[in-house]
Amino acid sequence: MYESLINTFEQLVVLSDAEKDLITQIFKPLELKKGDYFTEADKPNKRVGFLAKGLVYYYVLKNDNEAITDFTKEGEFVSEYHTFITQSKAVHSIKAIEDCTFLVMDFESIQRLYNDIKEGNKFGRMVLEHRFGVVVNQLLSLYMHTPEERYLHFQKNYADLTQRVPQYLIAAYIGVKPQSLSRIRKRIASGY
Repeated sequence: MYESLINTFEQLVVLSDAEKDLITQIFKPLELKKGDYFTEADKPNKRVGFLAKGLVYYYVLKNDNEAITDFTKEGEFVSEYHTFITQSKAVHSIKAIEDCTFLVMDFESIQRLYNDIKEGNKFGRMVLEHRFGVVVNQLLSLYMHTPEERYLHFQKNYADLTQRVPQYLIAAYIGVKPQSLSRIRKRIASGY
């Protein structure tokens, strides 16, 4: 589990053996069952995590329906970073689609990572830049693309998730009802 986390760090920064040991001390294991929340909207956002195993989705409530903004799978970081950094209440809920294993840290631990790992700030910045890009692209897509185009984007960018994510969640991600997603899928399968 820690090996995957260390490998993810080393894709972005160089780590000494002492820094690798520190990372294994800072991050603590957390298990969630399918349907459990990593973060709930309107509750304090106290942690950031590395998803070692499983799949989660981010959503906000819109007219009492889940409007899904993103999916995160193993090997990626999970958090609503802006509320984590400001230690405020979460806007998004982050919920497990599958049983999940995380390595998590709290606010004090991330400060330690930034201060005690030579390239810790660089690593944090790169993770944040990636998450920012994902959020901006999803927001722009809602304004610039049709539901069909968003579905094709989902298939292209989340190809490995199409069998793991229930269809009703994919529909919520592209902003349509499940019945509309079925029609979109039929049109695509028939070549329009």
